[in-house]
Amino acid sequence: MSGRIHLFTDLEKLSEAAVERIADIAAQAITQRGAFHIALSGGATPRHLYEHLAHEPYRSDIDWSRVHVYFGDERCMPPDHPDSNFRMANAALLMHVPIPSAQIHRIVANLAYVRQCAVAYAAELAAHLPAGNLAPQFDLVLLGVGPDGHIASLFPATGSALTERRLATAVYADSMRAWRISITFPVINQARHILLLASGASKADVLERVFRDEPSATPLPVQRLQPLGELEWYLDQAAAARLPVQA
Repeated sequence: MSGRIHLFTDLEKLSEAAVERIADIAAQAITQRGAFHIALSGGATPRHLYEHLAHEPYRSDIDWSRVHVYFGDERCMPPDHPDSNFRMANAALLMHVPIPSAQIHRIVANLAYVRQCAVAYAAELAAHLPAGNLAPQFDLVLLGVGPDGHIASLFPATGSALTERRLATAVYADSMRAWRISITFPVINQARHILLLASGASKADVLERVFRDEPSATPLPVQRLQPLGELEWYLDQAAAARLPVQA
């Protein structure tokens, strides 16, 4: 698996380093292209990172008036539901920084119209993201990885979602018996930067498999990443416990 690996003793050190990297990428994007387009991830590890971004020096140092926030995936539930990725990101970060509300591009995920909602979010991405060579282009996509190897809401055995060419898709996750909306590989792989975050011992098994040099006829979703830009892994010691020493 390609990508530069950064190892840290714990989640706190990981978060501090990842936030600095995000701030650097944001500053570069704003200087060079006038705006910073980022896709946020759900989960406990990103939440810790968002809490850092919401405080100084990042609250003042980042030009939030030029930041556009999107989401990698969302559950089919209201935006104020405790399990909503938007609610988590809003409580941890967005409500604490001076970002214009029109530049927060939430996924509307209504169970009754889930496929139509996916089409609408694909249109939202196409309308607001800068054009790339093959697809609209994020400056940065933040991803976590699940113990089953899923990224965003692209799970193993989700069939056509793993090969979908549209920018967003409706996904039924058998393991959770629930519908979700997720961005897809074409737009993820087109990003200028991907930061993949993993912490905790529950991720050790899947990371060992990801970095194993054995080809597989059925790759995990995370192994399907083929980034055109830069991929970086931010791992704590517990998550990286079974990786080769040279990693």
